[in-house]
Amino acid sequence: MLVTGAGRGIGKAIVTKLAEEGWKIALHYNRDKEAVKELAAQLGSAALGIYQADLSDPSQTSQLWSMSNAERPLDALVNNAGIYQPIQLMEATDEVFENNLMETFAVNFESPLRLARLAARDFAKRGGGKILNVASRVGFKGESGACLYSASKAALINLTRSLAVELAPKNIKVFGIAPGWVETAMAREGMETRLDSILADIPLRRMASPQDCAEAGAFLLSQGAEYLSGVVIDINGASYFH
Repeated sequence: MLVTGAGRGIGKAIVTKLAEEGWKIALHYNRDKEAVKELAAQLGSAALGIYQADLSDPSQTSQLWSMSNAERPLDALVNNAGIYQPIQLMEATDEVFENNLMETFAVNFESPLRLARLAARDFAKRGGGKILNVASRVGFKGESGACLYSASKAALINLTRSLAVELAPKNIKVFGIAPGWVETAMAREGMETRLDSILADIPLRRMASPQDCAEAGAFLLSQGAEYLSGVVIDINGASYFH
C-alpha cells in the first residue's frame, strides 16, 4: 500500500492504524522528511520505505508510483495528501487566484487521479486492488472563502464514485472519506480563531480526531467493506447530511 501525505495528521493516523491491521505501507512525504523517518522507524517491518514527491508536479507524481511499486507490488493506494489555501474570490489578485487554482487542483484532484490511473493499471494485472480517497465535508457542503478547495474535493468525491463503477469489473474497489473539522495542523488556524462557533455547529460538540478518520478508512479497506465500493463516508459528528 502507498499512503500519500503520511507524515502527520490524518495520513499518519491512517498509516498507524493500517499497520496495526497488518498492512505493509510505503510512506510518501513532500516536506516532512524527519516526521516520516520517525514514523517509519516506529513501524519497523511494516514500513516498505519512504518516498519524496511534490504532488503538484505531474512527473513527480508518476515517479512516486513507479518508485514505491518497484520493489514490492502494491495492492492498495490511499490518496490522503492535500492542501488548503483560503481565498476570497473577488478580492484576490489575479496572481494569487491563478496560483491557488493551479496548486489546489494539482494536489487535491489531479495527483489522486494520476495515481489512481497508474495504480488501477497495475491492480488489474494482479486481479484487483483498493483505492481510498480522503475528501472533505466541504466537497458536499461548500464553504465561503474556500471555493477552490471545496471544488477540488467535490471533484475528488465524484472521481471516487465514477472510478468505483468503471473499475468494478477489474475487481478494483474505490472508496472515500469526507471529514469535517479535524484536529490537524491544516485546520489549526480556523480552530484558534473561531473554536466556539465551530463546536456549536457540531452536535457531538467535538471535532474529529485523526484517529476517527483512520478508523473509517481502515474499515473501508478491510474485507468487511468489499461490497461498499463507491461509498464516501461522512465523518462530521452529525453536523451535515446530504
